[in-house]
Parts: sequence; structure tokens; C-alpha cells
Amino acid sequence: MKHATALILLSSLCRLALTAPSLTSIDTGYTITKVRTAVRQGQSRIVASSYEGTVLAIGHDGKRLWRNELSGFMNHDLWCADVTGDGSDEILAANADGSLYCLDSAGRLLWSFRPSEPPMYAVCVVHDAKGVPYVVCGGYDCSLYYLSAAGKLVKALASSNYSVQKPWGSENWRKPRHIANFLRPVRRADGSECLAVHGVMNSMQAGGKLYLMEPLATEPFRVVSDNNRGIGSLHVADADGDGNEEILTGTSGMIFNSTVYVTDPFTGRQRMLPLAPLRPKVDHFGYRVAQAEVIDDGGQTRYLILLGSQAVVVPLDLDAGKAEVLRCGYAFYDLWRDRRTGLLYLAGSQSGGSCVHIIDTRDPGWKQAYAALKPPGKIESILANTAVVRKQLEAFQAPKWERQPATVHIGVGRGLPEHRARLKSQIESRYSSPVFLRDFWEARVEDWDRSAMTSETYRRKRDGRRKYTASQREILEQILPIYNDYAGVSYWGGHGSDPFFYSMDTRKKLLEGAKGKYTALVFPELEDRSAEFQFVMDELMYPLAELCRTRNARIYIRTKNVFWLGTVYEPYWNRLVSGELANVFVPLMEETTDKCMDVTVAGRLGIWASGAVDKLGARCAWDNPSFDRLRQFSYQRLPSHFLRNMVYSLAFGATEINAAQTDYTSLYWELIAKGALYIPKRSEIVSFSPVHLSMRRPDRRFLDEGSNVKWTVFYDAKQEAANPLLFSHLNGSWPAAPVTEWDFSRYAAGVRDRRQNFLPPYENGLVLITPPQNGAFADSDAPRGRLTNHLHPLYRSIMKEFITDGRNYYSADGQKTYAANSGYHRQIEAEIRERAKLLPLTVSGNVAWVCAQTAPKHLRLTLVDGGYLNPSDRVATVSFNTVQPTRIIDLLSTKALALSHPRQVEVPVPCGLFRFLDIEIAEPLMGGEDSRPTRLP
Repeated sequence: MKHATALILLSSLCRLALTAPSLTSIDTGYTITKVRTAVRQGQSRIVASSYEGTVLAIGHDGKRLWRNELSGFMNHDLWCADVTGDGSDEILAANADGSLYCLDSAGRLLWSFRPSEPPMYAVCVVHDAKGVPYVVCGGYDCSLYYLSAAGKLVKALASSNYSVQKPWGSENWRKPRHIANFLRPVRRADGSECLAVHGVMNSMQAGGKLYLMEPLATEPFRVVSDNNRGIGSLHVADADGDGNEEILTGTSGMIFNSTVYVTDPFTGRQRMLPLAPLRPKVDHFGYRVAQAEVIDDGGQTRYLILLGSQAVVVPLDLDAGKAEVLRCGYAFYDLWRDRRTGLLYLAGSQSGGSCVHIIDTRDPGWKQAYAALKPPGKIESILANTAVVRKQLEAFQAPKWERQPATVHIGVGRGLPEHRARLKSQIESRYSSPVFLRDFWEARVEDWDRSAMTSETYRRKRDGRRKYTASQREILEQILPIYNDYAGVSYWGGHGSDPFFYSMDTRKKLLEGAKGKYTALVFPELEDRSAEFQFVMDELMYPLAELCRTRNARIYIRTKNVFWLGTVYEPYWNRLVSGELANVFVPLMEETTDKCMDVTVAGRLGIWASGAVDKLGARCAWDNPSFDRLRQFSYQRLPSHFLRNMVYSLAFGATEINAAQTDYTSLYWELIAKGALYIPKRSEIVSFSPVHLSMRRPDRRFLDEGSNVKWTVFYDAKQEAANPLLFSHLNGSWPAAPVTEWDFSRYAAGVRDRRQNFLPPYENGLVLITPPQNGAFADSDAPRGRLTNHLHPLYRSIMKEFITDGRNYYSADGQKTYAANSGYHRQIEAEIRERAKLLPLTVSGNVAWVCAQTAPKHLRLTLVDGGYLNPSDRVATVSFNTVQPTRIIDLLSTKALALSHPRQVEVPVPCGLFRFLDIEIAEPLMGGEDSRPTRLP
């Protein structure tokens, strides 16, 4: 680990790496997500924002000049301009806490402005006809604000006063409105400026509008429509040199609808460059933001478009046939061009990169330098750390006292790359687990007679991504032969847009044709909460489950948002929650656009731990990082986040894996096969909190808030104040926003904001969200039995239950109701902290962790770097409560760890990775009445 440690130490300070004369990389030690340039005393310097919201100023020599942590929450936008007239630029940050922060050129806070609670999203500076500067900002309260240089409000302009965008849906919010996706000044040839406002009302399902306004005007002088969904970038440049600037916008999403628009704001003329025709030259799959700028390409003015890890250089006429595609090994969060110098700046790699990369496109070698770029800093550390783990794994021997690894099913596609195909064959020939299923995604589904269906809604439903042209015979001939070459097959049985891909007769023939081999039927996005969905359960899901339970088949319920802590407790899912069909249903998640990953893990684990299901699933997909669909920066080329999420899920007992696979993440295949990664039974886990939250039938507003994640215009201050929820700020108006003081995420999970908290700390043990166990809301006759019957024996006499519906808390008898913000959460928080002392150990530090008992005197502790998209070196502090360790061994390095305190040990966790510890304890760990702490002190 010496090499990795050295890299880590170097990453803690800014350092300069000259890759080529045309490309310089500056390592900041932070995960960089935004970059700008600012002028101080006539000199240009770099201003960058980190994942956690720290603003940094850096010299071109690599020296850090200052830093300011601001609120500790994400900055959605940065702008640098001289608003005070002192000759140096101020730095303006639109923050997720709802504030606009203004810093002076030395990084000191001058003032802040917070008009409302939801995130501030866009900011710029525009000058009026007299040259007076105004700071303009806007956020998810659907208003624009003009501020003076001193931060005083000059004018507020609600978008409803001029918007032409009308949301559809509930009557009470159909009033035209939008949020400011981007705000930018646009310069005319005479030196005057207008304001470009890119307004959106939905992050995916409605195109935005470009409003051109004179400074302080109430109405736009022109409105231009975007012809595509989701705009993720907006830059302003004068490409043709006529003095009038044009607006360059790029889409956010998949390559098939990736488009760059070039708009003349003064005529309304719009040109477009669809990027789909470049598919032979660029990666055909992936979620990315098309970021366009104007560059001097060795003396020729051209457009440069960042598209994932590719840079597309096109002439000013946007002729795609003349496009030059440059491939790099990494994708980047931000693109900025310094107007004064012409230099191009790239913010850190989307894999957690800590660098700002500076490119001089006038240098003839810049294209080769871009293609060869290998970022130093965190990326270098992750690669070095991974290499160490792979080397250690070669010599790994599983402890003799541990049982055989659990059987894990992993879906893989056809035509595996050479490395994965070879690894798969080696594992299948030497080990019993993992077992590989063939993931089959069918473009054609069955055209069958639905006329007898009594639900008109579902009789008419169709999935627009499928062709309904296949006969039953063709379906059978398409799927059944796959079983000959694999241990089993996984395929989509339906989708929320149409669960009925196949007739029941075809489903029966498919299951019978499998001849006992394993089948996983995947049902993504079953999100319907209307009364119509009962038809789906009665006519499809439950009959299909009855078939599966005798045919070695499972049904993967792959849902979104708050399903596993909310929707599943609706009456039509009762047979799942009861445990009647525990050997069929498997809970998985699609976490795209969600903002509550820390609680969905508690919901899934709670369903599993309760006995409602007997298998736990896990999924990772390329768009998981898209918590904000307006900024689908989901093109991580070094998927450390995937690997760590899978390690965490497996360490908590997941055995059904329906996930994207890469050569890098296939490391977890080896960890499973060799037993380095221990997959526990639920009865072996000793890191669940002794406090659990039980969900009665969920409150409708909670479900609505938790499921409406794409609309951006939901915020209503009065409604927000009148309806406090346990799980706050879940709808589309709160990307990266702080949670409330009474939120479960804060007091139970230790999570502060609504972002990708796939690896939550849960320092006092993971607080399960379960079916009710006691009192008026309990289903005492449910086949699943009691929660404690499925857990480790130590929980039998130490569990404490609290009841909720997502809005309020309730007494066990149902007679008392406590509002989410009533202060009742403090009692729960106190219980969580106090009862954590009854666990064998607890872990603090920004790590995800799981502890399981592997033998009477042995515990397995898995520690994972908790920065999902913000990897870093961590130090986990392990505190021993009811056990006394006698020896602690890192199972991969085989090195012993010494206690730093009589009952504590500090464990370094390497950037982007994990550690597996075996802890030998002085006395056997027993549960129930024999456990040492059977009651609270």
C-alpha cells in the first residue's frame, strides 16, 4: 500500500502535472464539479467548486490561494464578475441550501441572499444600458431576483408573470411557471447586454424555453423553444466574430436524443446538431450532457462539444460529416473557456476526479494530449488502491471457521468482453458461487389477444420501447435455447408502462421450458398507485408468483422512489408483505432521479429482515448518479461507485444481482467466489439498530412527494409549512437540498442532503423500516411471523418499535398522533443512540459498514468508503460496546490492527475502496436471554 499512500498524501495538496505543453492538470485534493476563471488585480485565476460545496481559488501554478466551505452543501452554479467596481471579480455561488453567496476576490464572504427554502440553481451578472451591474439569481421557488452589488433586493420577478410553460396534472398547479435552469448575460455588438433565461418545468418530460429579456424587464422580448427534452448546459459565445453573441445549449440524456442548439437571441434563428448520427464514432450507450463551446483550434474557429468521454470538434456550419471525434478515458463535470486567454478548463473526472485540467487548443498537440489524459490525484489513488486489492486477493484464503459462501445470482449479457468471459469461466469451473444468469433484453414482445382483460387501462397500455410483433412460438424460440448455455436466465416479464408483455399461457410454457433451471422475471417501475393496479396484482402478479414458487423462479420487483418504505404497504401488495409468497418476490431498486437512497436501503432491508421475502436483490445502473436529470453527468469511466455499492449490498445479504457489469466492477465476482466478501444471512447480521420504524398504510402526500421527482415546479411555501413529513424534500424541487431537522435521514441515517446517499453511514446501526410488529397496526397472523424470529438472537429482547405513515408518528394503540416536526423525533433519536450501546460494535466516520457474526467468537466487519461520487481516504472509528476484541485482522492484507483506545480502533479505508476485517472476541457472542446486555442500562 506504500504507493497508494504516497499518492493519497500528494492528493491532499494542490499539485501541478504537465501532461503535454497543451494540457496541464492541477490536483486540488477535492472532487471538483464546477470550474470558472476570475480576475484579481489583472491576473486570471481558477475558481472551482467541490462536490461538497467548497469553493477554491487556485493559481495557474497549482497553488491553492484560498478556500471557503460556505454552507457545506452543493453549489449548483458559479459566476465570477466584478460587481463592486474594484477591478477584481467577486465569486457568486448558487447553493442548494437556498442561498446565493457572494465572496470577494480573497474568498471572504461579502453577503448572502436567501429568498426561500428550496435550492438556488442559477446565477449570473448582467449590466443595464447605463452599465450598472445586477446580480441575477433564480432557484426552485420559480422566481428571478435582481440584486445590487451589495446584495440588496432590487426586483423579484415570478416566472408565472411571463412564463409560457404550463404544467399538466393537478388543477391547483396548472398556472404557467418554470424554474431558471440557466441564467446568462448575452452581449450585443454595441456592448449592451440582455439576459438569457432558460426555463424548465420538468427535468425530462417537457422541453424548456429560452426567454430573452432586457435587464429588469418584466416581459421577454423573445421566447425560443427547445426541440428536445432536458437541457444540461448553456454557454454564450461569439463564434462568427460579428460582436453579437450566440447561445449554445446541449441536451442531458441518452445519445439517441443528444443535440446541440445554436441560437441567435436577437433574431430567434436556431440551428441544431443532432449527435445521434455520430453513433458509429461515439459510445452508443450512456447518460451524458452535451457541453458546447467555441474554441480556437490551431487558428480555426470551431465548436467543441464534450459528450461523455468524447470531444467532438465541428465546423461553424455544424456539418456532422466533418466532425472529428476525440476519445478520452474519462468524462468531465464541467467545461469553461476563459474569454481573456482562450484557455479551456475541464472540471474533475466524473469518477471522483480531483483535478482541473487546462487545455490550450491553439497548440497543435492538444488533441493527442486530451486523448492520452490520465488524471492524477484521486483517480490515480483509486487505481493504485484497486491494484493492491487485486494483488492481495490472489493470495487470499478464507478463514476456516466461516461457512461456505452464499449462492449469489449475477446477470450478465451476451458477448462478454474477453476479460469478463475468461473470469466467468474460471469462477464457474472452480467455485460454487456466484452463479451467472444470462440477462436477456427483448426488443420484441408478444402480440396476444387482450380483449378479455376487464381493465381498459391495462388492456390499452403498451411500452413504447417494444415492438408487439412476436408470436408465442417466436418468444419460446427466442428465450428457451438460452438455458442450454447458462445456469439460468433473467428477462423482463413486464414494465410499469405495460406489465403484460406475455400471455399467461406463454409465461407457463417459458417456466416449464426452463426445466428447473433458474429464472428471474424482472418487473421494473411498477409505480401505479391507482385502484386499477389491483387488477395487475390479481390477474398477473399473484398468479405468476404461484407458478414461480414451484418452478425455481423469482420475480424481481425493481421499483423506484419510496416504494419499499411506502407503496409496498398499500393494500394491493398485502400478499407480498405478509410473507405468503416469500420464496418468490425479490426487492430491488431503480434509483435514477431518486433522492432518498439512504432510506430505500432501510426499506428493502426491512422487508427482507421481517420475513416478507427471503431473498434480497441489488442493482446498479449507469444513470444512478442522475439525482438531477437536468444534469445527467452519468458517464463515470472508473465505476468505483458501482463496485462499492455492490460490496455494501452484498455485505448486507444481497444474493440477486441485476446490475450493469464492467471489467472494473467484476472484481466483486472474485471477492464472492473466494469468500473475501462475506454475504451474511439476516440472522447473522449484528449491525441493525435495535430501534426500527414500522410503516402503517402510508400517507398519500408522503407517497406523492416521494414519487414526483421529475417536476421542478412543485414548491409551495404554504403547503410545505402545513405538511411536514418524516421524509422531507423528496420531490423534484429539492436536488441536493438539506433535509429538515426532523427528517429520518438526518437523525437515523446521518445523511444531510438529498443526493446520491447510496452508502449511508448509519453510525448507530442501520434503522430498519418494517411492517408493524405490535399494537393496533400489526398483522399478527401474517405467515412471515415476527421480525425478531428472523434476526440474530441478540435482538430478541432489545428491539424498540416506532410507528409512522410517513407524515406522522403514532402510538402503538393508534390513539395518539405526533406530527413529524413536533419534537417526537428527538425521543427516537435518543433511543437510537442509547440502544446502539447494546450492539457488539458501532462505526463512525464517513463510511458505510456492516457487521455479521461468522462464528461464536468471530465478527466480520465490512467498511466501505462512503463517498459514492465523492471518494476519499476515510478513517473509520470502530467502538466496541458489548464485546472485547482480542485480535483484529485485515483479511486481505493479513495485517493485525492495534487498538487505539481500550475499546476503540481507528481503521484507514482507502480512497474508492473498502476493507474486510475479522474481529476475534474474548467471549462467544450469544443472543436472547443469554446475551450480556438484555436490557437498557
